[in-house]
Amino acid sequence: MSSSNQRSKCCFDAWMKTQEQQLGELLQASKSSSENICAQMTEDSINSFQEYMDNRNRLSQQDVSGFFSPSWNSSLVNSMMWIAGCRPSIFIRLTYALCGSEVEIQIPEIILHGLITRGNLAQISPNQMEKINVLQMKTIKAEGKLSNELASLQENMADHPIAIIAKMMSRVGEPSGEIDRALDEHDISMVDIMQKADKLRLSTIKELLGILTPVQGVDILAAGKKLHLCLHQWGKTRDHKHGRI
Repeated sequence: MSSSNQRSKCCFDAWMKTQEQQLGELLQASKSSSENICAQMTEDSINSFQEYMDNRNRLSQQDVSGFFSPSWNSSLVNSMMWIAGCRPSIFIRLTYALCGSEVEIQIPEIILHGLITRGNLAQISPNQMEKINVLQMKTIKAEGKLSNELASLQENMADHPIAIIAKMMSRVGEPSGEIDRALDEHDISMVDIMQKADKLRLSTIKELLGILTPVQGVDILAAGKKLHLCLHQWGKTRDHKHGRI
């Protein structure tokens, strides 16, 4: 493993440890239902996410390709990647899923007592839902724009100058200063797209948390982190099952 790849893996491993730690803290905060505690926990989560993105964006200047299909990820997780990470709209889809599931879980309590837990995702108001729907449409539109930008960059591989240089080479894959310069330009464009995608991921979760109450925000962050950690573990298990590790 190259030194740059090792540094990138260390950055990711540190992030996963932070995820595990914060999941426990979020679950504990959700039990207290304290608005102040929950608000502080959501702020801490956003700050750590920002720090992680800053670190990996710095590392991507050295080897951006590694972030688009990381060697430290399982095949399952890599198959779900969108521009070096998750789709921002998944935060909103997760909110919709949890809203429905929590209503179902609490139906017996609602029938028997007419009460549900304060701040719970089952209590999302029509006004909140309307704002979430607007955020979803805006996010999906932004995702589409970035997806098109990445598609154009990928199509450039069959265009001038890379395809022409490859055609003119006497030996397949021989070193060339010209091709190095062309691929370096390609990497610069990939870094730019990755940074835009990270910015969209961060802005989407910030806007979503701004719509939710602090207690609801803690619930969605905890669910998101738990899903993230579970997918990585399930992916490792499946890779081992299929002899990939």
